[in-house]
Amino acid sequence: MQPVINLTNSFSEILILLSVVTFFFIPEANAQIDSSSVSFRELAKADSLLFEEGFNSCNLAALEDLIHSDFEFYHDVAGLQSRAGFFRSVKENICSTPEHKPTRKLIPGSLEVFLLKDYGEIYGAIQKGEHQFYIKEPDKELYLTGTARFTHVWILENDNWKLKRVLSYNH
Repeated sequence: MQPVINLTNSFSEILILLSVVTFFFIPEANAQIDSSSVSFRELAKADSLLFEEGFNSCNLAALEDLIHSDFEFYHDVAGLQSRAGFFRSVKENICSTPEHKPTRKLIPGSLEVFLLKDYGEIYGAIQKGEHQFYIKEPDKELYLTGTARFTHVWILENDNWKLKRVLSYNH
């Protein structure tokens, strides 16, 4: 005689196991951090320094402290740039024409941060968002020239956030 398998009990056990796995592992692995957390605020500040100081104000010295030595910038229109190429591009393209100055604004509420951990220790973060680009010309209102998405990989080195990888896309 063949043993009878009680599918009701087996199905219940599977549901309980899936619930436990979902409760303990999936929300933590996929959740962005809260915008009031210290890490989120630190990375929002780093984003502001990168764009307000570096891109908008052409303060290249401020960029020096933020950009990782092994930096790579992937742009869907302008291609791949190294750290040196990125600085050259900012200097020659973004900051060379003050009478026709590109400006970047973060779209409010679009910034997301996901921490990267090595067995519980934070070593980096993925930062995503959307931003808009404008042109500033003398005696004219700022005008919109484009919208794009970005994904940044920040690495924590000696308690300082360093931008290591940039994906700039959907221009």
